[in-house]
Amino acid sequence: MTFDLILRNGRVVLPRRGVTETDIGIRGGRIAAIGPDLGASEEVVDVERLVVLPGAIDAHYHLGIYRGLAEDADSEMLSSLAGGVTTVLSYFRTGSHYLEKQGPYEEIFPEVLDAVAGHARTDYGFHLAPMTSEHVREIPALADRYGVNSFKYYMFYKGLDLTGVGDAAAERMSDIYDLGHLYEIMEAVEQLGTRSDGGRRSLSIHAEQPELIRLFMERVRAAGELQGLEAYSAGRPTLTERLAISEAGVLAAATGCPINLLHLSSAEAVDAASEFRHSRPDLDVRLETTLHHLALSYESYDDQRGKVNPPIRSESDREALWAAVKSGEIDWVCSDHACCSEEKKAGDMWAAQPGFGGSALIYPYMLTEGLRRGVAIERIADLVAHHPARAYALAPRKGEIAVGADADLAIVDMETVETVTPERLLSAQEYTPFAGMELVGWPVMALLRGSIVYRDRTAVGAPRGQYVGASVAEAVTAAD
Repeated sequence: MTFDLILRNGRVVLPRRGVTETDIGIRGGRIAAIGPDLGASEEVVDVERLVVLPGAIDAHYHLGIYRGLAEDADSEMLSSLAGGVTTVLSYFRTGSHYLEKQGPYEEIFPEVLDAVAGHARTDYGFHLAPMTSEHVREIPALADRYGVNSFKYYMFYKGLDLTGVGDAAAERMSDIYDLGHLYEIMEAVEQLGTRSDGGRRSLSIHAEQPELIRLFMERVRAAGELQGLEAYSAGRPTLTERLAISEAGVLAAATGCPINLLHLSSAEAVDAASEFRHSRPDLDVRLETTLHHLALSYESYDDQRGKVNPPIRSESDREALWAAVKSGEIDWVCSDHACCSEEKKAGDMWAAQPGFGGSALIYPYMLTEGLRRGVAIERIADLVAHHPARAYALAPRKGEIAVGADADLAIVDMETVETVTPERLLSAQEYTPFAGMELVGWPVMALLRGSIVYRDRTAVGAPRGQYVGASVAEAVTAAD
């Protein structure tokens, strides 16, 4: 048997087996064999002393939120490769930010795909937010025609409408955006069922309760006693996460809709999500947290450039999240990457834009801190690759090192310590809240479907990322 490429002498992280010293044979973009003495190959790369992991799937990403989609894809997907990420799943909605457009996804989503095509250095997919009643009616077509497997509801926008009153009009997003709208989305997603290949379809929930945010922000700003990220956390307290999770849980139980509770930031949020999941084992409920909520607290980092929703929390909340990672309560870890410039963070903290990048730290941070805390390396691979692949219908093609899977691989150096700087992350963002951290596990090479696309801190070749949803061309042909 001959191969296009053999990786020799790697310390390969295999599912349910941990680190195994072996070779990987790649043919036609997929893993064709795993084992010693694999035979002939057009190319052989010796990765002795390096660790070979499945390419990470950054399942929470905001491509084009503050810049053009193509511009963001050019720089930020390279940043993702620097963290060992070979697939990103980006959120998109109509209205403010992104394309600054309203209307049906049938008109807007092809424009999104066209903008990213040819610029992506990782494979990519999209979660779409049904902001209007028209979008809810489009859900079956978006799933069938474009392979969209995940949708999103932002609970902290709940209650907004577009009748021309106050902030709702400025957001330009929805006709009626309330729990009734959420219920209808859940009904539509549940009725989709699983894909013909068994792939999961689900609704992702940003769980913060807006009426309480309004109240607490007014109180915190009026009192003026707290400053910085601690003030922002107090203005969007963990109680708002608990209540929103409860509201979403009631409707998920009523509809049977599979849900993902996103970027859990606090002990209270994890407790609420875990209590609900364990009380309803018949439902499909999955839990997500982010790198920044695992890495940062307002006690250790107090710079408004760290403003994000939900906010950076206390050190005790950070420890609670790590406990949930170790216990298995958290299903996956992601970056919530949003390239946000210094300019957009300037001025008053309350008006600064939320979000920042972190995709380049997926493997370095999780390998450094996770292993230090006793999390097994195969569990880390599950958290950033296998579990999101299963959640978002990418398995078995992605998320594991296994025969038949796409040869999406991150090859990392576990011996060399490097300091985080903005320049090291290869993003267009001029700063990083993670600056100064000393980490191991930096990828020295990444493969996407069998081709080396990143090596020694630089991209290799032209962008070759592909859309991971259903083939639009094939879908259109079938429809005709």
